[in-house]
Amino acid sequence: MSRQRVSILAAVLLAASPGGFRGAYPGRDEVIGFVKPHVVAEDESLIEIARDNDLGYNAIVEANPTLDPFVPGTGVVVTVPTVWILPAAASPGAVVVNLSEMRLYYTSAAGPTGTNWVVTFPIGIGSEGTETPLGSFTVIARQRNPVWRVPPSIRKEEPELPPVVPAGPDNPLGTHALRLSAPGVLIHGTNKPWAVGRKASHGCLRVYPEDIPWFYRLVRVDTPVHIVREPVKVGVRDGRIQVEVHDDEDAKVDLLVTANRILGERGLLDQVDPDALAAAIQSRSGIPTDVTR
Repeated sequence: MSRQRVSILAAVLLAASPGGFRGAYPGRDEVIGFVKPHVVAEDESLIEIARDNDLGYNAIVEANPTLDPFVPGTGVVVTVPTVWILPAAASPGAVVVNLSEMRLYYTSAAGPTGTNWVVTFPIGIGSEGTETPLGSFTVIARQRNPVWRVPPSIRKEEPELPPVVPAGPDNPLGTHALRLSAPGVLIHGTNKPWAVGRKASHGCLRVYPEDIPWFYRLVRVDTPVHIVREPVKVGVRDGRIQVEVHDDEDAKVDLLVTANRILGERGLLDQVDPDALAAAIQSRSGIPTDVTR
């Protein structure tokens, strides 16, 4: 990694603040971040709390299944799940998109000091019938203030749309876009931030307006992008085995069988409490859960 890229990542970390970017973590860890509580203010929704903490709609709802997302209640304590296990597909110098959790991870290549960083953002993904494709791709183009040339398939659904939407606040691609080698798929900003953490696109990956400029700065043409579906992730933090399970009906797998397979492949299965694992599978909270025997 060049010194310039290391400086950019350092700038990202320095920018981390309550009003700035919060998504960079040391790359030596496979479990990153921490859960934190939040007391709901008057007229505050889970959607607002999610965005303030760089979470998608799905993540805040999975972590707080008994609360109304729109009217959780003033004074209620909300679980803010700003903790994640890195996907098994994560690797230095590559972007990984995990559709099961609607989240993106970029792991930098090691710099001159031998260190690297993980940057993570929530995303919106393709809806039924226009699903985001699985597979390994690359970034083939980057564009600031992109112009949206409306695909014929979308104009057929929404004939009121013009053939071309210029850059600006009405452009659904937002301020920055990165085109993938997957036909018609971009990682881009959005003028509909409520769609982050939902299945609402025609296959593209939507990023919060405040996150996409950081991602654009970090990722270059030819960067590998692996789009995967990992409803179960396993990690170890401080010697304790953590399992993260997501309620992804599109995965069409037995979550307990999948968890046991991953744990077995990592040589961890004999250290796991079966009841704790079963409870984690049952809750599907999206939060890393200690299942150590």
